[in-house]
Amino acid sequence: MKYYLFATAILLLCVVACGDDPTGMTEEPILDQLSTYQIIQTEIWDKNCTSCHQAGTSQAKQSDLILTSDVSYAELTQKDPKNTAAQRDELQRVGTKGLQSVYTSFLWEKINYPDYAHYYDDHPDYGALMPQGGRSLTNGELRFVSEWIIAGAPDTGQVVDVALLEDTDRFEIPVGDYERLEAPVSGHQLQLGPFDIEPQSEREFLYFTPLGNDQEIYVNRVEIGMREGSHHMILYDYPQGDRPAQEVYRDYYNKDGSPNLFTIASVLNQRFVFGTQLRDSDYQFPDGVALRIPADAGFDLNSHYVNRTDDVHVGEVSINLHTIPKSQVSKVAENLFESYQDILLPAGQITTEERVSTFDERIHVFQLTSHAHEHMMTYEIFIEGGDRDGEQVYFTNDWEHPPLVTFDPPITLEKGQGLRSRATYDNDTDKTLRFGLLSEDEMMILFGAYYTD
Repeated sequence: MKYYLFATAILLLCVVACGDDPTGMTEEPILDQLSTYQIIQTEIWDKNCTSCHQAGTSQAKQSDLILTSDVSYAELTQKDPKNTAAQRDELQRVGTKGLQSVYTSFLWEKINYPDYAHYYDDHPDYGALMPQGGRSLTNGELRFVSEWIIAGAPDTGQVVDVALLEDTDRFEIPVGDYERLEAPVSGHQLQLGPFDIEPQSEREFLYFTPLGNDQEIYVNRVEIGMREGSHHMILYDYPQGDRPAQEVYRDYYNKDGSPNLFTIASVLNQRFVFGTQLRDSDYQFPDGVALRIPADAGFDLNSHYVNRTDDVHVGEVSINLHTIPKSQVSKVAENLFESYQDILLPAGQITTEERVSTFDERIHVFQLTSHAHEHMMTYEIFIEGGDRDGEQVYFTNDWEHPPLVTFDPPITLEKGQGLRSRATYDNDTDKTLRFGLLSEDEMMILFGAYYTD
């Protein structure tokens, strides 16, 4: 009797500790009893992709791709991708013709991190590599998917050795020495620096430089390359005749940490043109869409570097503005820049701020991104008004590298409709945080691009 009571007590303790399974064993599938595609579903899609690619998410709506187990196979095989550039290149998401399907698979292009140079150099309009965030699938997972495609991408049967998944190494895009971009064949190059960032400090400044164009130009591609340590790079312009001093570093903060009032006063009429938080970015505008740059233009280059080391850090930026003839332009791109500065984040609290921007004409938004600082947890953007009211079109939980999301077709907003920004912050400090330029301050900014009718 005593033994029975003792054993029962042990069993109850195990149930409490381990859930409904008193053995403590998880219900992981036995892989060699699954088909190859079932393994792809449970070990790859479910663990890396379905948090975004499930019904109702903005990512699923943007890509028109759901990867949950009930529909993923039908969503992938012998289907055209939604991306128009991939359609133009006659890709399928996944074909069933064996080896040749690897080279005509949009899925494989999107997940093949080791071939990132080809992807970004040759297909800048394919969007971001997947999964987003710079974390590749493991080498084994990549090999497993490619072998499945080579085997004809069947939905049943075991056609790939499950032992491939034992290779858990991941490819990482190398961070090499900075090299200036090669000048564009047609266009203009701007060079900023080299310049110093003192140890254990941040440096943010402006540097106005003339472009040197004697007639208007149309820019349909922007490349930016930066040395390591950059937080962001933004190009601003000004109304004609309203310009700051040329080719002079105008720091936002003095060496003693106080704000530089002369710099702050010089930016009152700034207008956003383009920006990125990625060290290397190459953005291609949609076909026929370009920024119009007037003759005798100039740009205020806004660089922000953070140096958390004990040594002087060197920053440097290259910018290429690729141009096309006016005859190839059917839509002129306009820029969205909504900076919500009236934010207040109480100490020790999680706070969500919402702001709405509406538009006084019909617009077609083809690009969105966000900007915030290190206390941001999430930044979301929703459509405000109309038939798509409340639809989420943007999400990020990465303040350092928010995605630059493109929309093809664009989001059409009628007059009076708009975009709602929702940012959630975790102020884990003992002081109230407000809008500010340093990374320990906060921001809430919506960037984007659109064209009108």
